Amino acid sequence: MPKSKRNRPVTLSKTKKKGREHKESIVNSIRDAVEKYNSIYVFSFENMRNLKFKEFREQHKLTSRFFLGSNKVMQVSLGRSAADEIRPGLHKVSKLLCGDAGLFLTNLPREEVERLFNEYEEYDFARTGTTATETVELKEGPLEQFTHEMEPFLRKQGMPVRLNKGVIELVSDFVVSEEGKPLSPECARILRLLGTKTATFKLHLICRWSPEDFELYREGLDDSDVESA
Repeated sequence: MPKSKRNRPVTLSKTKKKGREHKESIVNSIRDAVEKYNSIYVFSFENMRNLKFKEFREQHKLTSRFFLGSNKVMQVSLGRSAADEIRPGLHKVSKLLCGDAGLFLTNLPREEVERLFNEYEEYDFARTGTTATETVELKEGPLEQFTHEMEPFLRKQGMPVRLNKGVIELVSDFVVSEEGKPLSPECARILRLLGTKTATFKLHLICRWSPEDFELYREGLDDSDVESA
């Protein structure tokens, strides 16, 4: 009987080398991009949707470059202090790479970048564990959007339903989601079945760097916060 590939030993030195080479490749790509583009932005995101983000990135690939991944690797690429920054002032950008953040390097005018990010919104179904942004309640009565075969499944999701002459009906009012509370797997499934999209994928600008100046967008921050971060 042939040996399973899963049971073959893996040399850790090889995996570490591969990981190091990958990080070095990212560092080099970011440093090359710094030389190519006129300005650099740090942005944050909420309710990330990979497919939607890929589409947004593709729309601007001729004029811009996005980087997402390890904040630490991106910080090292730019320089984490005034002593090791690769261009004057980039350590300020580096210090703002924390949490759900990324880099946007571009030749687009500042006004165009601000418009793109401010206007960008994509609605999608909320996922399990996310905080509900609104209360969704179903009233007692028939649920004609569902076929009778769905009744057992809806009951398993905790909905108080029954069949009445082949039509699914709620026997009492039912709260699917409550604003401010995390969504359970059952709630997320019901919202999807209802076609209710309550999650919004958004991008927010945090700062802008150019060889001439540095600008903060996020409220509550000033240059002294960045210098002391």
